[in-house]
Amino acid sequence: MNKITQLFNIKYPIIQGGMIWNSGYKLASAVSNSGGLGLIGAGSMYPEVLREHIQKCKIATSKPFGVNVPLLYPNIEEIINVIVEEGVKIVFTSAGNPKIWTPFLKDKGITVVHVVSSTKFAIKAQEAGVDAVVAEGFEAGGHNGREETTTFTLIPMVKEQISIPLIAAGGIATGRGMLAAIILGADGVQMGSRFAASVESSSHENFKKKILETKEGDTQLTLKELAPVRLIKNKFYQDLQDLYSKCPSTEELKILLGRARAKKGMFEGNLVEGELEIGQIAGLINDIKPVQEIINDIIREFEFSKTNLNTVNF
Repeated sequence: MNKITQLFNIKYPIIQGGMIWNSGYKLASAVSNSGGLGLIGAGSMYPEVLREHIQKCKIATSKPFGVNVPLLYPNIEEIINVIVEEGVKIVFTSAGNPKIWTPFLKDKGITVVHVVSSTKFAIKAQEAGVDAVVAEGFEAGGHNGREETTTFTLIPMVKEQISIPLIAAGGIATGRGMLAAIILGADGVQMGSRFAASVESSSHENFKKKILETKEGDTQLTLKELAPVRLIKNKFYQDLQDLYSKCPSTEELKILLGRARAKKGMFEGNLVEGELEIGQIAGLINDIKPVQEIINDIIREFEFSKTNLNTVNF
């Protein structure tokens, strides 16, 4: 057992990212049933939809699972109340100040993990009383840090500054990547993109197939003025770049972004006008598989790579 498997009472130190429009109860329960920690992504759910997914997840798995909560969402209080009422024991928070909700959640006996993109915020999260942090590098898909610090750089820097368990995220989708993160100082890993391209992911088949086509250089971090997000370069992304060439105001960016752009792309499968969030590691993802197979592959490759490390001579 290591710090992460002990903290969550799971078999493998693998956590599934709580991705919007991908992380319903089917994905979360499949990851938990396969020995990792599944997370329901509350970011794309109204409170009552979240309640339904939590209840279905409890039926689909007897193993621990959690909920990922972006703290900047407008109905955050209702979301937190649903989580407490439904007896969820693990919450991952992101995109906001962990000081606001961590004491409340801890008082309810909930294990709290906060996602950060810098050493500074990792220290603040530890001071806020969280049980662990996810340090997410700039390779990651979806919403991201403005600092553009890569995972390879971020993990050892954060490790030096905190004493609580550390989970690495961003650019990890294989057993080799998992081993590299642990060698750099992580106690476990969080993977989003790899699980987005799974049978159980709730995203549209069009989006899943698009992930397989995505190669090195096909994603870019944009919209830093609003909330930095890594997107696949499609027509919507190009429309953004055209607008940027005219030095737009924040308001003009918001108008182009509009409403439900991520839902249109990832959930409804509109690959032209939708927002398609995926990590740089998509270039290594070549198949859509059931979660159990994905985790088996990761663990097999991790063990093989660890054994081979012992044969390296200098």
